[in-house]
Amino acid sequence: MSIQPSNVKGYQKHRQFGRTMRLAAWLLTAALAVALSSCSSLLPKDETKPAAGSAPIELQLLSLTDFHGYLQPTADKNNGQLVTPEGQLRVGGATYVAAHLKKLKAERGQGHSMLLSVGDNFSGWPFEVEAFKNEPTIEFLNKIGVEASVAGNHEFDISADFLTQHMMKGQCFDTADADSCYKNSAGKPFSGAAFEYLSANIRDVLTNQLVLKPYVIKNVPDGRGGTIPVGIIGLTEAAALTKEPLSVQIGVLAADAAPELKAGMPSDPAARALVEPANRYAKELQDQGVQSIILLLHEGAKQSGPYNGCLNPTGPAIDFAKYASPAIDVILTGHWHEAFNCMINDPAGNPRPVMEGGFHGKLITEVNLKIDAASKDVIREQTIANNRPVTRDLTPDPEIANLVSYWVQRAKEKWAEPLAKLSGDLPRTRNASGESALSDVIADAFYASGQADRPNPADLALTSGDPKRDLTYAKGQNAGDRDGMITFGELFDAYGTQISQVNVSFTGEQIVRILEEQWKKKPDGTEAFNPLNVSHNVRYVYDRTKPIGQRIDPSRLFVNDKPVDPKKSYRVATTGLLVVSGAATYPTFAGYASAKRVASWPVADYLKKQGLVNIPELNRIRPVNP
Repeated sequence: MSIQPSNVKGYQKHRQFGRTMRLAAWLLTAALAVALSSCSSLLPKDETKPAAGSAPIELQLLSLTDFHGYLQPTADKNNGQLVTPEGQLRVGGATYVAAHLKKLKAERGQGHSMLLSVGDNFSGWPFEVEAFKNEPTIEFLNKIGVEASVAGNHEFDISADFLTQHMMKGQCFDTADADSCYKNSAGKPFSGAAFEYLSANIRDVLTNQLVLKPYVIKNVPDGRGGTIPVGIIGLTEAAALTKEPLSVQIGVLAADAAPELKAGMPSDPAARALVEPANRYAKELQDQGVQSIILLLHEGAKQSGPYNGCLNPTGPAIDFAKYASPAIDVILTGHWHEAFNCMINDPAGNPRPVMEGGFHGKLITEVNLKIDAASKDVIREQTIANNRPVTRDLTPDPEIANLVSYWVQRAKEKWAEPLAKLSGDLPRTRNASGESALSDVIADAFYASGQADRPNPADLALTSGDPKRDLTYAKGQNAGDRDGMITFGELFDAYGTQISQVNVSFTGEQIVRILEEQWKKKPDGTEAFNPLNVSHNVRYVYDRTKPIGQRIDPSRLFVNDKPVDPKKSYRVATTGLLVVSGAATYPTFAGYASAKRVASWPVADYLKKQGLVNIPELNRIRPVNP
């Protein structure tokens, strides 16, 4: 899709005015030069200044968004197919992504090409990436030449430190090639991303400093021995911290920010949290002489048309584009797993591309820019933008095929890795009180992990959520399984493995309220029950004949055989997800204090240490009148 001249009259008028002013400035400079030449030797020639009428510099932007580690092509409709006007296309897969990238670059023939990502690269759900701490995804992105990526919300699923220290810098933890820093397809240990992660609005809660760089400047060859600077800004969606509440937060401009940056801001605080830093760093780039600016926005929108359409677009990314600085020439979005190709006027009335390229490697977004050699700014009316389907009719890239094959084979071995023995079945089905054998074991795993934290060990554990499958004594269909054995893969299928564990503080009174909030009245008048799991050192009874909010007698809630003290502070081991979003179901969870992340794989670690897992008796939660 190109910008048609008929749609940009205001913009052309603006540019013509600029050209007129530049001509006047040039004539004045020439006159001064003639005057100076009469009283001095000849001035040195400026070799870097392009000749008048120089051809524009061509820049091809290619980007992915929300890849989520989908290295293997899938067959299902959601992840492996794309609806087109001509029907369904089979799309996706790392080998085809790489092949299409090479094809798109070759088709340009000249000019510079730059590959970017709009975030959520990892925290992939496929087993072959999650089992290896998402390191295979980074190896793939390094291989295909990603030059910069915004940090999406899922980049913070484990912690900010995991992103900055491990995924970016390659710092190892625990045992190399067993717990991290796995040998890659070339036989070398993980060394981190070869590209920069960006976010102009994620800040450390203690220092208020940005956790990541807000932007990078890439120098694009101009074909004449010089370069053109291109700025790339990253912004993370305003609700990103659904998994990482402990050390980072969404930041906004300081109170003493320049008044010109505050003008024309949206009234919605969430929107301002994106627009303010975008405008701040766009200005900072311009102050450094950078006129061509790309923004990677991990926030999205949706529309009603095909993947290259822009029919009735709505969403925060569209609203953002209407306020973001006119200095920004391209806005690439993500997060919503949608696809659109829009031209949205900036605040000065000039159209610019605002695009989202789907998810899981189904599309590649291509934006071809032309940059004026003199002004070093994008010639907007010559922009061409398209979302390109990653079809499977090309020859798969052989190097990436080897990479994928390597990790798939290692995943098979990892799936069969024994964690512990079972004395019987661990079913996930809950009884009337909300207990299940598997959920009890999971709560005990969080408690054990929380107990290891010093100097403030956990006093109890509270977890939520239903496992997807039972853990059974009988062996499964995997060749590496045995009767009475839990394998790594079986735990992954039942519960997942990368479920972060956090210790927080609640008073005894708050714990009682949280347990009361397991019951709610629904709009239709019926009752909802959202049970929580408690560790083995917790016992309580409830009375469902009493009104909601009055069903638990605090004197009959015991922690380590002692009645809970309403005024005492208790250290509670729980999931990172409950800490951040648990208040939606259990409002009192919002009142936690002193949160500290303790472990990322507490259940897998617990099973390894146990060796033999006995089937717990379901006696932690009982009705007052059984």
